[in-house]
Amino acid sequence: MFLVLIGKEAVDEGLGLMPILRLMPYMLPQAMQFAVPGAMLLATTGVYGRIASSNEIVAVKSLGISPMVMIWPTLIVATLVSLVAVALNDVAVSWGRGGVQRVILESLEEIVYGRLRTTRSFGNDKLKVTVKRLEGNRLIQPTFLFFPSRDKQLWTITADEAQISVNLEESNILLSLTNADVDMGGKDSGYFPGEREVPISLADFSGQLGGSRSASSLSLREIGPSKGKMTATIDRLKQEMTAESSFAMMAGRSFELSQQVWSRKERSLHSAKYQLSRLRIEPHRRWSNGFSCLGFVLLGAPMAVRRRHGEFWGSFFACFLPILLVYYPMLVGCVDQAKNGVFPPEAVWLGNLVLAIWGVWLMRRVIRF
Repeated sequence: MFLVLIGKEAVDEGLGLMPILRLMPYMLPQAMQFAVPGAMLLATTGVYGRIASSNEIVAVKSLGISPMVMIWPTLIVATLVSLVAVALNDVAVSWGRGGVQRVILESLEEIVYGRLRTTRSFGNDKLKVTVKRLEGNRLIQPTFLFFPSRDKQLWTITADEAQISVNLEESNILLSLTNADVDMGGKDSGYFPGEREVPISLADFSGQLGGSRSASSLSLREIGPSKGKMTATIDRLKQEMTAESSFAMMAGRSFELSQQVWSRKERSLHSAKYQLSRLRIEPHRRWSNGFSCLGFVLLGAPMAVRRRHGEFWGSFFACFLPILLVYYPMLVGCVDQAKNGVFPPEAVWLGNLVLAIWGVWLMRRVIRF
């Protein structure tokens, strides 16, 4: 998992050797998010399949002892590992993802030049850069197309030559242009012969939004205060909309209540409610993901005992395929529906509940027969 995540990031971003090495500590917690539950399931099916094939379970039952004496220690370990997995999930999203983004931003100049040398173009959701050719660090006949936001027009910059340099202290990209034709929809537009420098914010250049962080990148201790702030924002927006609509009706200014004017306010309110839903869901999602370790053990131990004459990998996949086909789709579906307000945040635990019920049912059959 670690190598897959590193390789995907390297290919997607065009990273060189040194940025990849710097990414490794930040990618490790993200890889362990997926690896730890799978490792628990693999260990459980391996150990209990071996115990059952050696007739240890039969020997315990013949002495009048419940097979649970051989399963309780693993359940206790799985509970402790689940608590560690919750903390690991928190570190992965709050520290790991932030570290990956920071390394990518610090390596942005290398990434851009590397992509331009190989494909003559570089782009994301915010911009598109094309060049005729490169001579060292000089871009020959470059074209920069910027898409700042929905309510702003397209920016275009063309030049005979250009160079790109990153200034992390000021959080911007400096374009050193020669004979530039700039169209930024304002007073800075026009043709500028000779040398000219144009600063562009890192958010506009990299496509990564600055400012507020998403709910998925906050640590658990930050989510509580963020929910309070978002609730206050929603209350303020509702009060402003109520006051403005009342004033417009009293003053007879019905045009202020038109769909064209009012839809912008509704979008702001809907966006705030959506962010609050995500903040409410995020703690449940991280705890349920962590406690998937316990769910996997509850299912894997009795399944391996019942398949005591089966092959080792057969027992593992007999558990893993249903988990892959049932648990993860259920988790993703519940998270999406909870974000949209269809399900309550607690619905994220539904997949864990299904695993637990299935595992307890199998466990009862192991004890009885």
